[in-house]
Amino acid sequence: MLDGITAFFQRIGQAVGRGIGLLVAWLIWPFMAAHGWYGRRHWMVKGPILAVLALLIGFYGYFFWQTQIWSGFNPNFVDSYRWSERTTPAGQELPAAASAGGGATAAATNARQCQSSAIVDAVADLTDMNVNQNAWISSMLLYRLGFFGVDWDHTPFLDNKASFQRGVNQAVRRTSSELVDTLGRVRGTSGINSNLQDARGNLQFDEYSWYFGLDPFGFKTPTPAYYRTAIEKLRTFNRDLSACNATFDTRADNLIQFIDRIANDLGGTAAILRDRSENHGGGWFDTRADDRFWFAYGQLYGYYAVLSGAGADFSQVIRERNLGQIWNETLNRFRAALRIQPSIVSNGREDGLIMPSHLAVMGFHTLMVRSNLVEVRSVLDR
Repeated sequence: MLDGITAFFQRIGQAVGRGIGLLVAWLIWPFMAAHGWYGRRHWMVKGPILAVLALLIGFYGYFFWQTQIWSGFNPNFVDSYRWSERTTPAGQELPAAASAGGGATAAATNARQCQSSAIVDAVADLTDMNVNQNAWISSMLLYRLGFFGVDWDHTPFLDNKASFQRGVNQAVRRTSSELVDTLGRVRGTSGINSNLQDARGNLQFDEYSWYFGLDPFGFKTPTPAYYRTAIEKLRTFNRDLSACNATFDTRADNLIQFIDRIANDLGGTAAILRDRSENHGGGWFDTRADDRFWFAYGQLYGYYAVLSGAGADFSQVIRERNLGQIWNETLNRFRAALRIQPSIVSNGREDGLIMPSHLAVMGFHTLMVRSNLVEVRSVLDR
């Protein structure tokens, strides 16, 4: 009896071993055949093939490095600005001592200087992180070619950074529109600032453009070049604002509209997270869950910086409306969301033990941030 059981398991082990051997042989056969063919060729043939292989390895090595190394990523980077120490709203004239150094120097120069915009600084620096401190992944050639023809966003590999960058860019684009339409002008009495207008136009450019395209066919300017131009235009606007040659309107109704736009944007993202969480569960095997998660994360990352800057730019409004506590609570809610950084994004059950639902968690934090913003808006509107 015991011998029969032992023989049975031995046969199973042998069958498994043969199966694994066949699988390995099937996998390595193309490489062995290519190696044999390559070994019989002349160096006139071997040389170009070797060069192409080296080029491919170099391209993919660079692509892998760029997708895995997140330079400048720091959810607490806004702390370095020390915006809480600002006492003058954006666009308003600074006291002589603060603007020119005080004493005899101030009297000698007699130059007006105004407070620059923290929002504009945040937008410029977020874009700088996306395209200067890092490669813009979405327009890289290998990202556009996909994984053996499959869009990288439909795979679980090497697309998290691209989704994060696009999330940050979503916040940047929305903010640039508000800068042009309301914040960077006195409504009804001043024209649109040309630097902000140019920055918005460049930031709205296609996120996937490479040096060459098929629709339309021909050579193109790649996406990062447009975004770098936008950075220059934003910094030029802030220099003009510091010299009192530009406008930044810090009225309460402008802040209300700005918060409305951000709340609506986050509401749309929360709906996307909810839909994916409820209708496409797959635990660790949902290949689109990481895209949704890191896009939302990048959007919150960007809006955290922008609203931290808004707290400095609209400091007078916040003081007059006694918004300090709820404003700080809103920023704390952003910080709580940005502490969620799973190694592998899972889209499982909300009560799952092994495969939790990170999308549900991120959706909850996104809605809580939106709820705080709605409360801020209601206080401002009283």
